[in-house]
Amino acid sequence: MKQLRHLLYISLLALLVSCHSQEEFDNNAVGNFDALWTAIDENYCFFDFKSIDWNEVGNRYRAKVTNEMTQQELFSLCSEMIKELKDGHTNLISSWDVSYYRYWDQYPQNYDQRVVEEKYLNFNYKTCSGIKYAIMSNNFGYMYYGSFAAGIGEGNLDYVLYELASSDGLIIDVRDNGGGLLTNVETLVARFIDKRTYAGAILHKTGPGHHDFSEPYDYYFEPAKDNRIRYIKPIVILTNRSSYSATNNFVSIMKYRDNVRIVGDSTGGGCGLPFTSELPNGWLIRFSACPILDPAGNLTEFGIDPSEGCKVDISPYDTANGIDPILDKGIEVLKSMINNK
Repeated sequence: MKQLRHLLYISLLALLVSCHSQEEFDNNAVGNFDALWTAIDENYCFFDFKSIDWNEVGNRYRAKVTNEMTQQELFSLCSEMIKELKDGHTNLISSWDVSYYRYWDQYPQNYDQRVVEEKYLNFNYKTCSGIKYAIMSNNFGYMYYGSFAAGIGEGNLDYVLYELASSDGLIIDVRDNGGGLLTNVETLVARFIDKRTYAGAILHKTGPGHHDFSEPYDYYFEPAKDNRIRYIKPIVILTNRSSYSATNNFVSIMKYRDNVRIVGDSTGGGCGLPFTSELPNGWLIRFSACPILDPAGNLTEFGIDPSEGCKVDISPYDTANGIDPILDKGIEVLKSMINNK
């Protein structure tokens, strides 16, 4: 069994082991509010990291709850309460809406698909297993992976990397990749390492208290098998604030490779394994319950910064003129990496 799948199994087992007797809540506005607040109180993992007084938050919002509220009014109130967690992984799900924390909308987009495809790739690229790829005129490979929810088969990756094998270096673009499956992170990273690699650690909840966590559990990635194609040349990864969740995990691991640089804006963060609970009225609440640490032991919930000297933004003027300063910087950095080998 692969290390990450084993890790996810251990985390699930830990959550089940740490379960305790569940309080029963009435199926009315007050009962559903209390069920929501309690589920988060006992299982959410970032209260201390974010200095959130969840008791104060609960008291403030509970004072507004009455059993005469409509379901829509209750949903709106509960959505506002969970936004105080400032967590894009936290969602309240009803039959008519899903709440989101949209803080990242305030940042520059820093990516325009049309500019890249027209001005840098000349619309000359291939698509395989959710990956767009090409060799640019400067003999640098380019891969765009838009979602870690898109399956990436081993055979597909062999074909992509075979096509890119003659390039001098590789740019992996994960801007606007909102995340997906952590197992796809493992599959992709395995193509860019040549030995067993420390990927980070996870803590699981051991009880309902805000400080009830296990010791960190280390996990490792293995390189792809010898009969698979790996790419160990210099690599630049392009990121923006919409690089989130599983993408955040991918960047946090790759950043510590000697042959990798991160260029663009900080990633959006999101590093906790999810927990889901059902309220008496059937709504679902989903949030982070198990923190993941990067290979240096840092919590990556708040995002991964670009490599030193590699922070770049894109202005509307750049986009209007068909310029991608982040991709341009990536090319510059890749040239420097190759020249300094």
